[in-house]
Order: sequence, then structure tokens, then C-alpha cells
Amino acid sequence: MDKIKINAIRAYGYTGFLPEEQVLGQWFSVNLTLWLDLTPSGNSDRLEDTLDYRQAIDIVKQQITTAKFALVEKLAMVIATEILKLAGVNKVRVQLSKLAPPIPDFGGSITIDLTRAKDY
Repeated sequence: MDKIKINAIRAYGYTGFLPEEQVLGQWFSVNLTLWLDLTPSGNSDRLEDTLDYRQAIDIVKQQITTAKFALVEKLAMVIATEILKLAGVNKVRVQLSKLAPPIPDFGGSITIDLTRAKDY
């Protein structure tokens, strides 16, 4: 199966367990891998024969900026569910990173990495 990879979608959102995360917010970054058949567009060279990946980027940004979940796992799952509604997408991998989690003496990031497929 063919793939489209979209990396480093950044948006400011309000998901987090701590109350201040849902008030002050923080930056998130998402990498997507979308499985779909690229044969039709590879043959035709027409946008209407493939996924307009701007739709996937818009879904990610909209979910991050409007959702207020306690857990990033929930946010990643909602993103995956919405991406799977796009025509032609059979499977999606969502790598959602909280770039600066409010953890004392920790300068790294936290990433949720999940893969979901359509139920047929």
C-alpha cells in the first residue's frame, strides 16, 4: 500500500491533565502517515484522483486548537478517527508530540504514536 507522509504540523492547543495546560495551552507537533492507493493519481496527474493533504493538515490543526482533553492519547485518537473519514485513506499513523510538557527538570518532549485502520 502506498503512503503519504506529512511531518511537523504545528499548532497551539489546550489539551493536558494539569488545569494550567487547559488554560495557558502549549505547542503540539504532529507527523502523519496516510495509507492509500496512489496509482490513480500517479497515472492521471490529477489532484481529484488523490488525497488533497491540506484536508488532513486542517483536521489536525482544528482538533489541536479547539479540543480540551485531559490526555494527549484522546487527542491523538480523535485526530486518527477524523483522518480515517477522508476518502481513500485506509490507515493512518498519528505521532502527536507535546513539545514542552510541564514536568519539572525535564527538557524533552512526549510523543503518542498510534496507528488505526478503517473497519471494513
